Amino acid sequence: MKLSTMLVAGLIGLAGNGAMADEQSCATVKMADPGWSDIAATNAITGVLLDGMGYKAKVDTLAVPIAYGGLKDGQVDVFLGNWMPAQQGFYDKFVKTGDVTQYNKNLEGTEFTLAVPDYVWDAGIHDFADLQKQADKFGKKIYGIGSGAPANLSLQEIIKKNEFGLGDWKLVESSEQAMLSEVSRAVKKKAFITFLGWTPHPMNVQLKMHYLTGGEAYFGASGSVYTLTRKGYAQACPNVGKLLTNLSFTQEMENGIMAEVVNKKITNADAAKAYMKANPAVLEKWLDGVKTLDGQDALAAVKAKL
Repeated sequence: MKLSTMLVAGLIGLAGNGAMADEQSCATVKMADPGWSDIAATNAITGVLLDGMGYKAKVDTLAVPIAYGGLKDGQVDVFLGNWMPAQQGFYDKFVKTGDVTQYNKNLEGTEFTLAVPDYVWDAGIHDFADLQKQADKFGKKIYGIGSGAPANLSLQEIIKKNEFGLGDWKLVESSEQAMLSEVSRAVKKKAFITFLGWTPHPMNVQLKMHYLTGGEAYFGASGSVYTLTRKGYAQACPNVGKLLTNLSFTQEMENGIMAEVVNKKITNADAAKAYMKANPAVLEKWLDGVKTLDGQDALAAVKAKL
């Protein structure tokens, strides 16, 4: 072999080893979960795929402001729950400034606003402006989710500005599960209650509920969910970056996985695996152009793990 050929071969080998070393440093993917059922489902899908590819998903439960701060500081790699326009304030503070990178749209056609049970709707509560008309029946309370959540911040702004005459109402902040437990108790007694609702979520199947109009300036008429990464992540970890580019979900998919978790009392990971087994075509889309950690075909590897 000529010396020049040997040098070229050596350089290619070194480049390949360097690329492999870079990818090995990406073997653990740090993800955030605000404690929402929908993000638990999409994190589980991603985790199953990463596991089949030889990676490990490390999911930490973090409030939304902490998740954004973690992305900015490099402590979090990926967040699949950038709900827009509900998180516009966080987008402006972190994404628009270039501190956090907004990746692809992973879900569209979402709803995220105040909701009421069917009997409250039948009593004439169809719009934000209708709430004050029967304020005493609601105890002047709006039930939200965890403290610091963007939707809660929007509701606090509505109260602060006395929008829709809600200036003397109180926002009750709690976890998603605690909020829905409060709703369930109210429904059993046919008591008036208004709460944050969104799609996709099992609540849309478990509860007879309706979404109120009027809050579009704060929540949008319809929204989308985007994937976020820490700055430079896709360049540092291009194989996982390619997977994230491919990842998109549907309302039916997420609702189905979440319903399996609730109805069959199984883990999100098991529900995600069951979905993939029943819908193998989605794997071809998600894993197109994606490799395992050691450079093999990801599609074959993930199918083998299922």
